[in-house]
Amino acid sequence: MPLSPQTVEPIDPAEVLSSTAWGALEHAYGMAQDVPQILRDLMGTDVRVRSEALSRLHHLVHHQNTLYTATAPAALYVAGILGDARTLEAVEKRPHSFPGPMRAELLGWLDSVADAADDEAAASSRHFGFPPEEYPPFVEICRIRPQLFRAISAFLGDPDTDVRAAAVSACIPLLDDPLLLHQRDVLAPLLRDVLATSEAWQYQERAIDALASWGHDTTGLEVRQERYAFCEAEPEPQPWAVEPRDGYDTAPPF
Repeated sequence: MPLSPQTVEPIDPAEVLSSTAWGALEHAYGMAQDVPQILRDLMGTDVRVRSEALSRLHHLVHHQNTLYTATAPAALYVAGILGDARTLEAVEKRPHSFPGPMRAELLGWLDSVADAADDEAAASSRHFGFPPEEYPPFVEICRIRPQLFRAISAFLGDPDTDVRAAAVSACIPLLDDPLLLHQRDVLAPLLRDVLATSEAWQYQERAIDALASWGHDTTGLEVRQERYAFCEAEPEPQPWAVEPRDGYDTAPPF
């Protein structure tokens, strides 16, 4: 039976925080008993505290696009706080940052988490001999996709253009869920109107790839070539570039 956002139970972030046995879960560097404080700090009053929490969310809970047992409950909490006015506060911009307020950054993180459990990720995992259904963190992200979609889809019409684009993009991998496939026809116009017209070539490319994979006509849509030319001629960091030791990775975090 197809699902709509209204038929899915909303997320209570406080309940997620208090009911999760964080000490029994893991992130990239060990046990996840420190994750609750990271999540609380996302709502900190000090911009430096918020920014550090966001950085730790990336580098501990979803390090290099990897899913851990702590990733799913953290994703539920993040999705649950998206509507909090404090997510409209600014964060310090770093090479891997998304443009816009904290809310756009959190949507970008959720996008990356969902992308790591989409159909393409599942096929790749199977190709290399790792059945995704045997990996609990992957299974858990798939299980909560409807809840994530309910929370994220609330911002598809957000007046902030950066938040709106991040929300549209973050919904794409969630719609691989069999119960959400019907939402693709709802989202397709937004891919055209929001992502394909974005100044960011990463969003343009994402819109075209998603529409094509969903069987939609992409006539007239193209990634503006000057974006690639710029990246090749001037290796300056893109808004979400990651700064390794010897340069920049300009691939988007999704």
